[in-house]
Amino acid sequence: MKKEFVIGVTGASGICYARRLLEVLCTDAKVHIIISDVAESIASHEGVVLSGFSAKYHDNNQMFSEIASGSYRYDGMVVIPCSQKTLAAISHGYADNLITRTADVCLKERRKCILVTRETPLSGIHLTNMLAAHQAGAVIMPASPGFYNHPKTVNDLVDMVVSRVLDHLGVEHELTERWSGPDA
Repeated sequence: MKKEFVIGVTGASGICYARRLLEVLCTDAKVHIIISDVAESIASHEGVVLSGFSAKYHDNNQMFSEIASGSYRYDGMVVIPCSQKTLAAISHGYADNLITRTADVCLKERRKCILVTRETPLSGIHLTNMLAAHQAGAVIMPASPGFYNHPKTVNDLVDMVVSRVLDHLGVEHELTERWSGPDA
């Protein structure tokens, strides 16, 4: 049986992370995509296309979508990139759109919920919201790629972050080499 995931794309720079995750997941999983209005604008500005995937697209204002219900089963959700506004809403249970409602459902049902945050530097408010989301059961995964694999391109850096998301979703991949020590 195919795994099923919900991907929320919100208004923060780094839409390329969402695109790469969708490229990988849409080949072997059932995927639901929710894109905020601001994310659409940022995608256009950053030159990233989020259409054309073999997935079910949901309007962020459609609160009657099946994924907004705890009785609808799926394997997990990733908000990528996760804006600080969305993080604040999720961490405080403010479910005013489909992305935040689905994340709220994901947390209450104890499903995997990964928030790939994008902001620097972080204020005390950001850190408090991250801690609150973590305490509610979310995995906080800042888009902070590692450099131990000696990346040569921006795509290598994107793959580093996306590979960590896939690991936490339990999805097999070969996007990056696994760390095997400094002399391997």
